[in-house]
Amino acid sequence: MMKTALISALCLFATPLVSAPLSGEEFDDYATGKTLTFAENGEPYGAEQYLPGQRVRWAFDQDTCREGVWFEREDNICFLYEDGMTPQCWQFFVEEDKLRAVFQGDSGTELYEAWASEGPLSCTGPYVGV
Repeated sequence: MMKTALISALCLFATPLVSAPLSGEEFDDYATGKTLTFAENGEPYGAEQYLPGQRVRWAFDQDTCREGVWFEREDNICFLYEDGMTPQCWQFFVEEDKLRAVFQGDSGTELYEAWASEGPLSCTGPYVGV
């Protein structure tokens, strides 16, 4: 009996914990006021500045900034940018005090927070100096 309990306890610790995606409130608490730079497979992907009121400013690596908003839809955080394309939805998870983002579409893109700052996003245009 004691052996079975010990094996069960060890299995419990060996099983990785799967966290639930962040809610809109949790995402807002984590991201607002920060500029987060994301990477994919160790390569720079882009950066996003999270502004009050669920507003964002995004730029692919060395690209022009795009203004947008984010909103919660089911278990997803969706982004809608000024270019008018359809919303891009992601699930965000906090792992080791950093974000992991999984795109909810065919590409299966998975991004990791490479670093964070409290400064503004460096834009190449058209919002330079804004």
